[in-house]
Amino acid sequence: MLKLLSPEEQKRIKSKVFIHDARLALGSALLKRLFIRKTLGVPWSKITFHRKGDPKHGKPCFTLKENPAIIVEFNVSHQNGLVALVGAMGADVELGVDIVCVNERDDYRTIDREGFDGWIDIYEDMFSLDERWDMKYNVDRVQLLDGTEITPAEIGRGDRCCVRDQELIAKAIRPNGNARMFNSDLLIEAKLRRFYTFWCYKEAFIKLSGEALLAPWLRQLEFRNVHSPRPGTVARCSTHGSWGEKVTDVEVFLHGQMQDVCMEIQSFEEDYMIATAARTSGRAAIDFPGFQKIDIEQELARFAG
Repeated sequence: MLKLLSPEEQKRIKSKVFIHDARLALGSALLKRLFIRKTLGVPWSKITFHRKGDPKHGKPCFTLKENPAIIVEFNVSHQNGLVALVGAMGADVELGVDIVCVNERDDYRTIDREGFDGWIDIYEDMFSLDERWDMKYNVDRVQLLDGTEITPAEIGRGDRCCVRDQELIAKAIRPNGNARMFNSDLLIEAKLRRFYTFWCYKEAFIKLSGEALLAPWLRQLEFRNVHSPRPGTVARCSTHGSWGEKVTDVEVFLHGQMQDVCMEIQSFEEDYMIATAARTSGRAAIDFPGFQKIDIEQELARFAG
């Protein structure tokens, strides 16, 4: 598959230190070319990319040489074996996508040492004070081991708990309901999922703007009304993993001003979440059609000739 890429792309992939990073970079490069091939019908060998604005640090895009007015905007993200691409035609659209895998890192080691609130403060350079408070002390829901969901109203001020291995009580507020004991491990797990929801949103917006995580306005970029999507189901021996809940009502503020940007986040299987961001000028907002899962080897056999 590496031979399907340009010498420059091959060199970048071969420079990766770890084999899993090289594989993800290879998947990203192939997916970009496949998208252009299927969208415009450009022969595989004629596909070349350039950068918008800054020739070194600008966002990659594709322009048809025969008609420079035809511009394809795209953005790619990869994480823990999963690669995603969003794309659209037009010079007046900006796109961003990001993938997070909730359980990829060993966050609990630091959480157990510093507390969840202390762990959140590690990211004070990236998130505003209000965002960090929201992540520390709010929760969407807690799912018990029997599948029952406990609401924030039932958790009450138990949502202030920031340590694991504590016994908490969910109040009985439903008709004929009973108070229930549950372990704070489940609460911290739910809060951690919200943290990665914030992270995924912020990364997708940053990638839309073409800035890096060192952008000076990171803490002025705030996300409000954040809800983590319910997970899908994990892939089993006889089934594919499924998509989970999609959330579309987040509010985006920069320097206190609400941003005219369309953002949504959807879970995939149990641990992945994918956030997408789109901003347009001079036309209606983009309606995301949803992701399609593809077999890259089959697609390359059809289109990479």
